Formats: sequence, C-alpha cells, structure tokens
Amino acid sequence: MKHLRNRYLFLLDLALLLVASYFAFVLRLEVWDIERYWPGWAVFAVLATLSTLLIFWRTGIYARFWRYASIDEVVLLAGSMTGAALISGIIGQIIVLLTPWPIYIPRSVPYIFLMLALGATSGPRLLIRLLARTGSSQRRKQPMTPVAIMGAGEAGSMIVRELLRNPQLGLRVVAFFDDDPAKRHMRLHNIPVVGNRYAIPEAVARYRFRQVIIAMPTAPGREIRDIVGICERAGVTTKIIPGIYELLGGKVQVTQLRNVEIEDLLRREPIKTDIEAVRELVRGKRVLVTGGGGSIGSELSRQIWRFEPAQLVLLGHGENSIFEIYHELHDRTERNEAGAAGASPTEPDTRLIPVIADIRFAEEMRLIFRRYRPDIVFHAAAHKHVPLMEANPAEAVTNNILGTHNLLEAALETDVSHFVMISTDKAVNPTSVMGASKRVAELLVQQAARRSGKAYVAVRFGNVLGSRGSVVHTFKRQIAAGGPVTVTHPEMKRYFMTIPEAVQLVLQASVLGTGGEVFVLDMGEPIRIVDLARDLIELSGLEVGRDIEIVFTGPRPGEKLFEELFIEGENYSRTQHQKIYVATHAARMIPLDLDEGVHALAAAARRHDRAAIIRLLQGLVPEYRPSGESVAVSVPSEEVPAMVIESKRAGATRLPSPRWAGDGHPS
Repeated sequence: MKHLRNRYLFLLDLALLLVASYFAFVLRLEVWDIERYWPGWAVFAVLATLSTLLIFWRTGIYARFWRYASIDEVVLLAGSMTGAALISGIIGQIIVLLTPWPIYIPRSVPYIFLMLALGATSGPRLLIRLLARTGSSQRRKQPMTPVAIMGAGEAGSMIVRELLRNPQLGLRVVAFFDDDPAKRHMRLHNIPVVGNRYAIPEAVARYRFRQVIIAMPTAPGREIRDIVGICERAGVTTKIIPGIYELLGGKVQVTQLRNVEIEDLLRREPIKTDIEAVRELVRGKRVLVTGGGGSIGSELSRQIWRFEPAQLVLLGHGENSIFEIYHELHDRTERNEAGAAGASPTEPDTRLIPVIADIRFAEEMRLIFRRYRPDIVFHAAAHKHVPLMEANPAEAVTNNILGTHNLLEAALETDVSHFVMISTDKAVNPTSVMGASKRVAELLVQQAARRSGKAYVAVRFGNVLGSRGSVVHTFKRQIAAGGPVTVTHPEMKRYFMTIPEAVQLVLQASVLGTGGEVFVLDMGEPIRIVDLARDLIELSGLEVGRDIEIVFTGPRPGEKLFEELFIEGENYSRTQHQKIYVATHAARMIPLDLDEGVHALAAAARRHDRAAIIRLLQGLVPEYRPSGESVAVSVPSEEVPAMVIESKRAGATRLPSPRWAGDGHPS
C-alpha cells in the first residue's frame, strides 16, 4: 500500500466515488433498491465523479507524495472534495429543472455524498501514510540516540517530522522545551513539552538526552547565548537550525542542523523588510552586481535572484568566486524548473550572466554596460582590508576610488536608474587609506546623483560576520592550530551584522533612495573583539587560559579602537524603516574640486607616490587623519542612535588580564 502510485489512486477514486454516490441515494431514500431513481443517480454519479476527479487534478491532489502526508494535504483534500460536492449538486439541480425527463436528485444527496466520498478518498491515502510510518519504525535496527528540542513551534515540529522520516539518522526526540507558559505540559507529536529553557538541567537525568536541538530561527543572539550556556552547564551538546536570514537567502532549509556558530550568538531579532517593495524594484529589471563573487556581492546576488530579475550580471575580478556563485544560482534554477515544460537543464540560463572583469579599466566597464544595459547596479566590489591598504595605498585608490568613478561614468552614459554603493563605517572620520578611499567613493556617488537626478545612493555599515578575511576566520584558524588567539587591543570594538541581515537592509535602502543619500544601517551595540574571541574558543569546547590563550598585539596601522557611523556636518534622520538612517544633506559636503582631486589621485597611484596619495586624500576628506594623528570626535544629535556616542579615537586604555605579546606573563 505504501508504494501505491497516484495513477492507481486515480482508478481507486473512480470506483469509490461511484460507490459513494450510490450509497448517498441509499441512505437518503432508505431503500437498497434504487431502480426507480437510477436516472437521477446516473446523472449525479457522473457529475460527482467527473467534477471530483477534475478538481483533484487541478488542485494537485494527484501530484502529492502521500507517504509523507501532513495536515496540509488533509485540508487540501477536504476542500477539494467539498467544492466538487457543491458543484455537482448545483449542476444536478439545474438539470432536474431543465430536462423534460423524470429525473429525481434529492437536495440532501450532495451533502451525504460529501461525507461518504471524503472518507472513501482520504482512507487509502491516510493508510499509505500510516503504513509508511509503521514501516519506518520497524526498520529501526540501530539504537536511537535520545535528543531534546528547544522550541515547540513550527520549526520544532518540522524537525520531529524529518527525524521520523529518516530513522537512519539514529535520533529520537524525547522532550520539548519552550519558554511559552501556555505550551507547558502539552504534547507535540506525542512528545511532552517539559518546561522552559531552565528546566533542561533537571530533565537531563529523567529523559537521558545528551543533545539539545535549538529550533528557534527567529530568536535573537542573547537568547541563543543563554540556551547554549545552560546546555553547557548541564553537560549536553547543542545543535541549531539555520536562522531566519539564512533561510531567506535560500541556501539552507529549516531541517538542516549544524553546530552553533558565532553568528547565532550575535544575531538580532529579524528585521521587517518590505519584500514586495524590493520585488517591485527588481522584478523584470536588468541588474548588475559588482564584486558578485564576494561575501556581500554573492549574498546580494542570491537574494536578488529570488525576486526574478529579467537579467542578473555577476561581475567580478576573481574567476573562482564568480564560478561558484554562478553555478549555485544556476543549479538552484535547474532544480526549481525540473519537470517544467520546455525546461532544458543543459541550456545556459541567458538571464544569469557571469562576467570576469576589473572595474579599474574604464573602457572595459563602458563596453560591459553598453552590452547588458543594466537598470540597477549594486556596487559591492572593493578592497577592504585596512592593514593591506595601508601598505598598498595605490591599490586602494585605483580600486575603491577609480573603480567607483568608472562604474558611475558608465552608469550615467547608459542611463542606469538605480546605483547602490556598499560603503563602510571606516569611511567616517577615517584614520586609514581604505576608509578615506571609501569616503571619496561616497562623494563620487553623491556627485553623480546631483548631476543626474537619479537614485544613486551609498549604504554605510560595519563589519559582517563570515566575510572573507573576517576576524572570525582568523580566530578559527588560530584555535585550530592550538592558539594563541591574537587580539589587537582589549578595548577594540566593532559593529557586526550577519551577511544576510546586512544585505536585507541594503535592498531595503535601495527602495528608499531617491538620489544622493547616504544610508546608515543601525548596527546595534558594538561588540568587543576580545569577547568575540572568547565566544569562539568556548564554542570550540575549549577554555580560555587553560586550552587557548588570548594575546594582545597592539593596534595595527590605520585601526581605530571604535568605529563610527556618522560624520560631523551630515544631518541624520530616521527613514520609514526603523533600522535605517539617512544623511539628507550629505551632498552639500561634496568638494568643488572633487574631479580634479580624483584625477590627481589617479596620477599619484600610477607613480605609487604614497606621500602624494595621503596628501590628496586629506584634501578631499578633511576629517581624514592618517594613523597616529589625533582628532576630536563630535557628539551626535538626539536623532542619532545611542550607539554613536561610544565612538572614540584610538588611544591609551587600561590593560586587561590576558597578556600582551612579548610580556611573557599575565599583566
């Protein structure tokens, strides 16, 4: 029965529906012999059978895998059956009124038929589901490991169903935990909800589980951190399902379990995004993403691809990264279109175009823009590593400044309507070449917006967790090598966001922009880098000071202790989105000699004249103070979030308990 195919169910339905229509007449007339009423039965039986089979086909009843049926399939079946009974009853009464022949169809017959037919059609399907579940239980030969689930909601329910379908995983859920008091002492899939998160230690001995699965995709990081701490103290391991931003990116599914990562401990409550507004902006448009293979660019591409652009151009300098994101999106499209009429998995998708090119070559950018005529450009390509750009200032100028200039010129020439540049908090009161180069790039975007009147904007935010070259990757590598973990300064703080979260806000800002704005993302509270290092060490099952040491090496050239998000002289206000601020009069700060300064920077970069580059950057960005110089920091207005008030310049601070490199002993 469990291998019964839908074509057999179709034939079974055909027979059972005829039987159900017969018994509907028998029950209504209270006689077994309905020979006198056979014309009415024949008309109704044909109507009911054909309408039911047709509606079942149209609603996808015959496309369902009934071995894994759930309440959704039952509701669909009941709704389809109800519609078929009503339609056949109405048409039957019309035929009775219009035909001259003696046809009698009692008005109550369709309702009786509905009850009988619903039981007749659902019975075999639910039997398939029951036998499949029974067979799975019988096949469990290996011992099952008891686990508990934190979160008795939809995600937790999906985990249970997934484990029941896959007994080879060897996991058996024995208890739920949930902080909602209303769920206390309830049962989900016949599994008890034992209590809230604080009941985990006491329940370990009773239910003998050694692992807790955290099924809370929308929970903020502070809750995940608390739950992980409780589990560690109780001596049980933790797994987690992906967060809501990972699910939105389309790379993972709810039922994919993984170890708890630092991103989980730092994630915030989900941000409400106007998905329809973003879809309206992108759908049917030609979109180009620079740096399409990078951390931000690839996630931008994933999320943009969900909104069905007419064309998505993935532009990048590194062939391997573009190859990876192109095939990821292409393979996802193939899976979605599998079985569709006319779909050919081997044909290249003409809507998805990989382009290997360097934004520093102006003529090459013009040719690409003329060929693909993008409507929207997301500019994520940039050199971003502060120490490397301090050592190679010419590269920062040619890539971050001249590259942006080339893209803007090509965009204006081909009438691009929206241009969104990804900026950084390091562009605010910069102390590094990288930060100053990104500030000049912001000014170029504002200048292009003022000249064209188009929606050319910059979006400014801080560090993203998991990006290439991120401090998280460095710490993980050092932990794997046995330590020590190196932190530049005990009071070093940074703003952090997850990559999908940042991209969600970038897309939202692209909808809000009208031209010349600098959007600033609310990054929440800044995080001490040393705390980040401790969390990563503990997530690795190690202890700071016993297994891994933290060593302070001193700030690197161009680094500040605190990053800032707002510039003195810019007027900031909240947008209609709670997590996005905007500098409404940023264009007033554009230097009159910006074009001349950029040309001079290009000449200095060609000569690799570091002194000239620094001098010219200071001319264009007066607030730029190269590493080592000091500058006062203004206090922002009340309109600006409290996170900015903590912004400071690098300076002397107290020393912590972990040791500095070279000390040889704790300080």
